[in-house]
Amino acid sequence: MSRYWSRRLVGITAYQAGEQPQDRRYIKLNTNENPYPPSPRVMERLRSMDPESLRRYPDPDARLLKEAIAARCGLTPDMIFPGNGSDEVLAHAFMAFFDPEKTLCFPDISYSFYPVYCARFGLKYAQMPLTEDFRIDLDAYPDECGGVIFANPNAPTGRFLEIEKIRGLLGRIRDAVVIVDEAYVDFGGASCIPLIREFPNLLVVQTLSKARSLAGLRVGFALGQADLIKGLDIAKNSFNSYPLGSLAIALAIEAINDEGHYLDCTRKVAATRDWVAPRLSDLGFEVIPSAANFLMIRHPDVSAVNLYKGLRDRGILVRHFNLPRIADYLRVSIGTDAEMRQFLDRISEIVGKE
Repeated sequence: MSRYWSRRLVGITAYQAGEQPQDRRYIKLNTNENPYPPSPRVMERLRSMDPESLRRYPDPDARLLKEAIAARCGLTPDMIFPGNGSDEVLAHAFMAFFDPEKTLCFPDISYSFYPVYCARFGLKYAQMPLTEDFRIDLDAYPDECGGVIFANPNAPTGRFLEIEKIRGLLGRIRDAVVIVDEAYVDFGGASCIPLIREFPNLLVVQTLSKARSLAGLRVGFALGQADLIKGLDIAKNSFNSYPLGSLAIALAIEAINDEGHYLDCTRKVAATRDWVAPRLSDLGFEVIPSAANFLMIRHPDVSAVNLYKGLRDRGILVRHFNLPRIADYLRVSIGTDAEMRQFLDRISEIVGKE
């Protein structure tokens, strides 16, 4: 610890993003990026943009983007909050809705940024155990708590939680905010957006990084009733009034409006996932059923560390989480069919099933 650091940094273990190595060319199956390019409409808009516009500040409210998202989701613009990636949106939500004297609840295996946010904002939290088969058990969540957050489909397991179970939780927890993080919902799950008008304490968070192939653009958004969105606006404007640049706003609108490209990409990724999963099972892997753009896998005879190293040596990156209960598993992002064929060939070599 540096003597120049604020005491607020003490005890914070920062989130570790998936590696982005530069030493060679890899097949990257480690960060849940979309293997397909963004919408052609995004590329056309990028080429047509006037560089002169960059000398002016962007719209701090991203009004046109709010309108595009609202139209697609059947909501109104005052129910939309865009931000610089869903991570920033989540950070603002932790600041806006969760209090230090109350306990926030989330799964013990989920997005590893949640405990980091708690440390950053000085929040107490309880990690609720997943079931033995890695399902979220909402019945175990207490009625009285400081809030709930979970990813659906969950990360890094990929398991999807049925909407009616979430409705049941919202029926019990009325005095605290429930956040459903839907970063991966486009690949096989059903969104909780239809529940927003019914439950004023529900906040749904989504991103353009996965299904719309814009991880490098950094655009995410929250959806909720206007009261929650006002809280997020206060949190944002106490931190950075201009989180999204003009370029990001313009390109995000094109991505949102190209429904055909979005559906084509998500269907291809889901089809590849559903083709790869049984082949991994044939190789002896335990494969957790996934509604996301990745698979969580474990082999009974070869450790996750050795699989990870063996694949890396062969030019393929996957993600290994050295954490309780999942240290024996790898998370494998879904690439193109060609990339996944190479992945299957290489992992077959490692487990001795050529």
